[in-house]
Amino acid sequence: MKTFVQIGETTHQVEVTERLGELQVLLNGEPCELEYNEADNLGQIILMHGGKSYAMSMEGTPHDISVTLAGYRYDCELEDERERAANLAAKAANKGGGVLKAVMPGVVVELLVAEGDEVTEGQPLLILEAMKMQNEIPAGGDGIVKAIHASAGTAVAAGDKLITLAAKEDA
Repeated sequence: MKTFVQIGETTHQVEVTERLGELQVLLNGEPCELEYNEADNLGQIILMHGGKSYAMSMEGTPHDISVTLAGYRYDCELEDERERAANLAAKAANKGGGVLKAVMPGVVVELLVAEGDEVTEGQPLLILEAMKMQNEIPAGGDGIVKAIHASAGTAVAAGDKLITLAAKEDA
């Protein structure tokens, strides 16, 4: 599974898998040779890269962590693919209107609104199943459903139009 790590204004895509007992890491789609050993169960790690070792410690929650690496502290926000899809959809809808697009492939399980419906911020618009997880896609702001571009049971690709919202003053 991909994880999106935001450090300041920069977001990195990290994919970690284990194959034959070895850690495989892709950083922004490129292989990154890393090794690590846990120094203790308190978040202290020894990270090895390019023949050098680095002391690293992590603390915080699963979504907001602080990493100290080689004496430098980095505040990070983490999202998995499902969370990123839901958050990007909410941000797109929050603009007071516009086209809400699928940010990852999935299947529209259920439409929760109809054309002409007034929606309020946070109201679920549809349920999208992606990676065996059902995600409620909410309205990011108040508006009116102008058009629905997908129906229940429809498979959608990343970037496909789902719903067009109009700001109340545009309707």
